[in-house]
Amino acid sequence: MDTVEVIARFKIRPGQLEAFKTQVAEVLRVTREMDTRTLRCDWFVNEDATECEVHEVFPNERGLIEHKLNTMESTVVLFRDYAFDHHAAIYGLVSQDFITLVTERMGPPTVFAFAHGLESPASV
Repeated sequence: MDTVEVIARFKIRPGQLEAFKTQVAEVLRVTREMDTRTLRCDWFVNEDATECEVHEVFPNERGLIEHKLNTMESTVVLFRDYAFDHHAAIYGLVSQDFITLVTERMGPPTVFAFAHGLESPASV
């Protein structure tokens, strides 16, 4: 597994759904216009519109870093005003420096290393 995948989950502040959606549109606009390596950036809202899950895929850590730098400003607004209780899981190889940076800004991510799958066998 060469790619780096991120699944982030957080809650939407009560009464802020429409403003939340507007801010998500801004994050996606910046992603489309500035990112050169983002392979996937999909946002999902649960049935009662109280939680959101984001699925992102990058070819490598550099793509993830580029995305985070490009969307930093709009993401700060998102979590300051419209969302809370953020937790992210990272799937793939990322450096300890990146984990430290994420931890300082958003709290510690859960990191999973690839073990087995249809793509290629790996030894654990």
